[in-house]
Amino acid sequence: MTETKIKAALIRFDAGISRSDGAAVAAALNDVEALLSAHRGELHPQLVHFLEGRSYAKALAWLGGASQFTKPASPPGGCGGGHA
Repeated sequence: MTETKIKAALIRFDAGISRSDGAAVAAALNDVEALLSAHRGELHPQLVHFLEGRSYAKALAWLGGASQFTKPASPPGGCGGGHA
């Protein structure tokens, strides 16, 4: 249920960016932050990682959503870091 709400907020965020609607972007991000704060312990650690790092396109992809505007710099599940 929480992941569904986060996904919906991320879709609203993405749509707000596409429309250059600052108020919609801010409202969606407020919702994401509130949901993360209230439900952090019940969320998958990878999703928490993406949300804490503000990798919203990765979080949306991880949740099974497609971003129309933002594309993740690296695939979901990987932060694109090099190997030692």
